[in-house]
Amino acid sequence: HFFDVDFSLTTRELARMFSESGVNFSSLPEERFDSPLGESTGAAVIFGATGGVMEAALRTAYEVYTGKTLHDVNFTSVRGFQGIKEADVNLNGTVIKVAVAHTLKNAGILLEQIKNGTSPYVFIEVMTCPGGCLGGGGQPIPTNAETREKRAESIYYDDDHKAIRKSHENPEITAIYADFLKKPLGEKSHHLLHTHYMKREY
Repeated sequence: HFFDVDFSLTTRELARMFSESGVNFSSLPEERFDSPLGESTGAAVIFGATGGVMEAALRTAYEVYTGKTLHDVNFTSVRGFQGIKEADVNLNGTVIKVAVAHTLKNAGILLEQIKNGTSPYVFIEVMTCPGGCLGGGGQPIPTNAETREKRAESIYYDDDHKAIRKSHENPEITAIYADFLKKPLGEKSHHLLHTHYMKREY
């Protein structure tokens, strides 16, 4: 038996390490990120905000499901800081219901609907931290509602200005599938990228 995560390093801890090591980013020479996974898309950036995983997935789901190009990639109905957000998403004529929750209290409401058979959703995103990862415990402090909103604004600004905004169009991801994983949900990708959970006894 082994754990999926050996260690975790928070944004705040990383910033402290850079500071203690004397790393000054403004004086570092420009260079490319390491490959693979040096390239990122707008879809990757928005994972940090509540609703971002949903929106990133919908950008890809639309094209996979319809076979058509998605020109307006902004699913703004799943953005925002409400505890639970619901949206009807039109996939070229097929309407699906989705929901986004942040904080476990709100997740519990959606889980109860699933348990009692009343949930109308085909896809639910849950983030534990208020506002998503950008409001997590390891982020720079202080963190309040205004700070979280500004962080979200900067995330969506970065997304808007990325050359590639859909996960499945990232050339490094397409290369990994072409050369190694072969296809999404294929035998190799399922074995390496999917996990399962067991109830732990305490």
